[in-house]
Order: sequence, then C-alpha cells, then structure tokens
Amino acid sequence: MSLLSIQNLTLSIHSFDILHDVSFNIDAGEIVAITGESGSGKSMTALAAMQLLPQGAQTTGRVMLGDDDLTQRSEAELCAMRGNDIGMVFQEPMTALNPVKTIGDQVAETILIHEKTTKAEAHKRAADTLTRVGLPQPRFPLSRFPHELSGGQRQRVVIAMAIALRPRLLIADEPTTALDVTTQAQILELLVKLAREDGMGLMMITHDLAVVAAMADRIIVMRKGEVVEQGDTARLLHDMQHPYTKMLFAASSHEVTLPDITATEPLLEVKNVCRDYRTPRKTLFGKPGSFRAVNNVSFELKRGERLGLVGESGCGKSTLTRALLGLEPIEEGSITLCGEPVFTGTKPNLAVRRHMQVVFQDPYGSFNPRHRVSRQITEPFHLLDTPPTGAERQQVIDEALIAVGLTPADADKYIHEFSGGQRQRIAIARALIIRPDLILFDEAVSALDVSVRAQILDLLAELCETHNLSYLFISHDLSVVRTITDRVLVMKSGEIVEQGQTEDVFTNPQHPYTKTLIEAAPVLPDLKGATT
Repeated sequence: MSLLSIQNLTLSIHSFDILHDVSFNIDAGEIVAITGESGSGKSMTALAAMQLLPQGAQTTGRVMLGDDDLTQRSEAELCAMRGNDIGMVFQEPMTALNPVKTIGDQVAETILIHEKTTKAEAHKRAADTLTRVGLPQPRFPLSRFPHELSGGQRQRVVIAMAIALRPRLLIADEPTTALDVTTQAQILELLVKLAREDGMGLMMITHDLAVVAAMADRIIVMRKGEVVEQGDTARLLHDMQHPYTKMLFAASSHEVTLPDITATEPLLEVKNVCRDYRTPRKTLFGKPGSFRAVNNVSFELKRGERLGLVGESGCGKSTLTRALLGLEPIEEGSITLCGEPVFTGTKPNLAVRRHMQVVFQDPYGSFNPRHRVSRQITEPFHLLDTPPTGAERQQVIDEALIAVGLTPADADKYIHEFSGGQRQRIAIARALIIRPDLILFDEAVSALDVSVRAQILDLLAELCETHNLSYLFISHDLSVVRTITDRVLVMKSGEIVEQGQTEDVFTNPQHPYTKTLIEAAPVLPDLKGATT
C-alpha cells in the first residue's frame, strides 16, 4: 500500500476547473517531484493533499493517506492530522513564520498542539529538532526571532516545524526558490536526508528542473491541471514521451546567442567603493558601531557590455546595486556613469539618473495595480527635460511595447491582465522607454517559469543587438548568468573576489569561493528526450 495515493482527483473553485483527473502515488521514503509552469496545478494539488482548499472548492476523487480517505474526514479530524501525519514547508519562510514569536516557541507550538506534554519538554524537543536541521544550541538559541536569521536559516526553522512530530508525509512547496545556490544545496540535502532517515514520503513542488533531476526518485509533470507524464527520474529524463515535457526541459537548458560586441568605451566606472551601515550595538568606546556591507569594490562596465554579478545572499549585491542607482550614499570611493559622478558629495546627482534604469525581481510588486500600462511605462519621463506629449508620446509608448514583444493595444490594460512573463516584459519596456545607457536587472528572471525565462533571455539578447543595450545582470542563478553575460563579478562578504570573462570564470575558477558556488549549482544532465 502506498503512503499517499491520489486517485482521479478533480477540483473546481466556483465552477472554474483547476485540477482534472489527477492520479499518482508516493511511497514511504520516496521523493516525488511535481513540476510544471505557473498555473499548472502543482500547489493546488499539494493543498488538496492537505485538504486546505479555499471556499467554493468542490472535489471528486480520493486522497488516501495509507488506508485513510482524507476527503471523508471532518475539519477537526484533519486539524489533528496536519502537522502530525502531514507536514508542509512553504516557499517564503518569513511569511510562514510569526515575526513576534521566538523560533523555539514556534517549533514547540506544533508539539504542544498535538501532544500532551509540558512546555519545558516541548522546548527540549524543539531544541533537538532545530539541531537536527542544522541550527544547534547554543549557537542558535531558542530565544532568537526570525528576523535575526538568514533566509536559509529561516527555512530550516520552517522545516523543523514541519518535521517536529516526524510526519509520514512532508510536502515542500518551492522551498528553495528565493535562496542562493549554496544555501539551496544545503536545504535540498537536508530534505533528502530527512526523508531517507525517517522513511518519510516527500512531495517536492518546484519549477527548477535541475533540482528535480538531482533529488527526485520520480517526476510528475503537470500542465493546465492535468498530469501529462510521470515516471522514474532516470527513465523520464532519457525517454520523454509528451511534447510538453520535452518543451519544458528544453527550455530549462536553453542557450542564448548574444551578439558579438567590441566594447572599448567605459560606461560605468566603480572605484574603491565602500558602504557602511550603522549598527545598534555600541563599541568599547560607547559609540555606535558600523557594519561594512561593501568594501573597496572596483570594476568597469564598457558600453555595449553585458556584465554579471553573482554571490550568496548577504554578500552585498543589493547594497551595491542601490549605491549604483544613487539610492544609498557611499562612505568612500567614486561611481561614474557616462563620465558624470552618480553622487555630488553625499547627495545623488539627479542629472545622471536618466542614463540608467532598473528591472526588479517581482514584476507585479513594482507596478501600481490601479494604473494602466501606458501610465506605468511612462513614469521615467519625469527624468527628461522635455517629455514627449500628444501623438509623439503615444508613438514612444507603442514602440516600447513592440520592442518587448507586446502590442500597442496592451497600453490600455491593467497589470493584473497579464501573465508573469508579460509583466516582466512591461517592466523592461518601462526601463527602455527613455533609452538609458545602462539597465540593472536585479534577479529579474528568478521567479519565472523556465519557458518564460527562456523567452525573456532571448528578448534581452535581441535588445542587445537592436538597442546596443548595456546591462548589469544581478542573480544567484549561475546558469542564467553564464548564458546572458560577457563578463562576471563574484562577490563575497562585500568584496569582489574574482572577475573575468564569464566562460573563463565558469570553466576555470580561481578563487575557492567561486569554485564552491559553481559546485553547489544544480545542473541538468544531458537530456536525450528533451527535443521537440
């Protein structure tokens, strides 16, 4: 008998079909990955397994945990099973954790709810569980709060909460999407270890196909609420049957051909830049201390060049990005764009702002949902001395949308009417509309599906040729950086530890940290079946 057996599960919400005839099994100790694009039904399948469905949901079929049909259980009975028999690890640990409760209280809470035990005993077991997931006492005391931990450490706390009672089934919904490669590798290794040691079934939901290939025993591919293909990982990777599966894996290993450039003229010059943050703790002399987030960073980006910046979370990438944009002052050094200083003293030089734009990670969060696309993408016009008006303004809007593969008619729509990939295209149109000399892409494709990501990367390659685009591409996804950049900078603890031609750095890294990053990144094997 399988640990989890989902049989002919069909789900609709307010009469809108979400899942159709979904069937698969998970055995004890088995790791099963569910993959597919956004909207394919992955997360709703996981929620159906937990019976955590929204109002208006109607289901047919069966969800069997052992010989127990969860669809026939009352809410009170299901509450007793959640956490006890089924644990869940969510994508964003900061959202899943209570910011005003300590990590010890949050892990102990699961134990106290489901078992008759004392608070002291629950905290002792919480400490043991946190140690098991790599947060040992006293280095990580139970009294710490979530904001005092890194992203990877917070995810370990969420995993500790999910496994505190050693459930039979663990569901992990995109648990590593926002993590850098080394932290991701640690979390994945931990999940596999827990599944093997406890004989626990693991349902892993992810759109990262390299992760799927590296850790799953079996793969389930979903599209538009249906299972289109499933099978043992080794067999499926080398003998894909469904065209959608082939397309998905081909997109994941998609290579971009960048146009050749001869970059000689310096566009951006960064010399000995330092950025400090004040800390609340005082020094021995009773004065506030400081933390150096960026230390003596120097590099050059030439006109027409595509430069990558990689490093773990907390290495200083985002701080450096804000300094380049003139959003945060620097303590030492200089930043020059198009021959003009980004800062005049400690104040930003607003005249230089028109020469650069930025595309953020979350295309929805960077737009005002109340405004139409035409107003959204023309926001940079305020940087121009004489913004276009009337027919000229409309022509500029039309050209920007066409340049990113959209239509002039899209200018009258609202941002919620577009898919994630289309929203990112609109974000790029907004960055292009005043024809800047430099665009900063800050994790601009990390939240996108592999097929959408491939489209955006192709778009960037096309824009490089048609607009002589120069950009700084900041990402923790090494495979993307390798594909889309000419040169790369590697950052660690606020310093650039290695830089050079992208292919040279990836094939022959010199710094031990660079080697660690490259070794930690999951890589898809050669796929014989991923051809259309």
